[in-house]
Amino acid sequence: MTTELTYLAWTLVLALVQVLLPAVVKTQQYGVRWNAGPRDAAMPEPNPLAGRLDRAQRNLFETLPLFIGAVLIAHVAGRDCAWTVWGTALYFWARLVYVPLYALGIPYVRSIVWGVSLVGLLAVIAAVLHPA
Repeated sequence: MTTELTYLAWTLVLALVQVLLPAVVKTQQYGVRWNAGPRDAAMPEPNPLAGRLDRAQRNLFETLPLFIGAVLIAHVAGRDCAWTVWGTALYFWARLVYVPLYALGIPYVRSIVWGVSLVGLLAVIAAVLHPA
């Protein structure tokens, strides 16, 4: 398996973790009965940590389809190169660092880290679009 596909696989693991994190925090707040139930009743707003984890997850899911598509296109088209290796690495590590920064409510640095992940995504897209 290529380095790029390995980073893609680890990014999918990160996405699963980001699905579970807010669920765990909400279950701690609302209880197991809420988690197991139909969640029909209106509940109070989630606590700040649960809200941040939810928003961090949604933020990942905004660019994740683009990342998946770019990595797979690069692989299928044989465009794997230094740009795709560095791009996938930047995207993954920045997305990993982004989670605790968002959870802790750290501004500015979090936005910079998000920008680094975008640079990684753009590097992969550039490799796909660059003429061979």
